[in-house]
Amino acid sequence: MAEKKEKTFEESMARLEEIVKLLEQGDRPLDEALTLFEEGTSLVKSCGKLLDEAQQKVVKLQKGSDGEPVELPFDTVPEQ
Repeated sequence: MAEKKEKTFEESMARLEEIVKLLEQGDRPLDEALTLFEEGTSLVKSCGKLLDEAQQKVVKLQKGSDGEPVELPFDTVPEQ
């Protein structure tokens, strides 16, 4: 059995947009609409997780006392 490849953020967002369009049409049978809704909520969670991971990787550069760039966590406020 092949291992299931996780979708990229962009792939997940594209599928989520597709699901929203399908659900907005309002012509899906209830069981199909529920399946799409469940897939959509799963994609929202997955995208949220990917965004959280990306935010943790983001760093901002600030000049150190020697003039060289220093990496700081994104949420660090520079001294003024």
